[in-house]
Amino acid sequence: MDLSHANQSGPWLILEVEETGSTNADLLAAGATGAPDRTVLRADYQSAGRGRLERTWEAPRGVNLLVSLLFRHIPERTHVLTQVVALAALKSAQELCGVKAQLKWPNDILVGTEKLAGILAQASPVDESGTIPFVVVGIGVNLAWAPPEAASLQSSGWTREVTPQEFLQHMLPEIDRLLSMSDTQLHGEYVGNVATIGSRVRAEMPSGQNIVGRALDIEPDGRLVILDECAVTHRIDTADVVHLRPAVD
Repeated sequence: MDLSHANQSGPWLILEVEETGSTNADLLAAGATGAPDRTVLRADYQSAGRGRLERTWEAPRGVNLLVSLLFRHIPERTHVLTQVVALAALKSAQELCGVKAQLKWPNDILVGTEKLAGILAQASPVDESGTIPFVVVGIGVNLAWAPPEAASLQSSGWTREVTPQEFLQHMLPEIDRLLSMSDTQLHGEYVGNVATIGSRVRAEMPSGQNIVGRALDIEPDGRLVILDECAVTHRIDTADVVHLRPAVD
């Protein structure tokens, strides 16, 4: 990845390409060879993009935001980086396009019940001192196109058309603002935007077990707290969460 063609925007170094396999994979490779903190790679099209749980993520050329961001200043709790990227995208959808979106734990953005954006964070291998040198956070936001049963800003009634470049430029200073917050402030802002809390949910665990109940809270370490139908409390690190419709009386 040739950073000599990148543009500077405040503390961010932004490289834009027409096509690649995966912006996350490219930025992980660039980080391993010394790409600086806050390096950003945006592509008009990626042929091998993927989301959580190995799902594919692909969109027509140039219509959506497909971008990855490299962070070398890593918080003690690395999940904070996915939270700030999600919150920045959420605010950009609201302020640029008038679309009221919400978060679904841990890192999806919804309009109603339909997915607007997804995030995938990947850490570099630990170094000789046992620390993680950098983390790459990738996000795909449906701006003008969405696959079936998903949402785009356009289909959600955006108040103005927005390009991937404009959306990204709105996100970056918002990420800086969020990262300047205290842990308590940031956790409060994140929790306040998560529609999962208070919802009846089904947590599909990697083991194949399903936990059905009401989501009560998200703890500072990122775990989702669910009270199941037998009044047992579960604290969940990793799961695919489905928001369920309330039971009809």
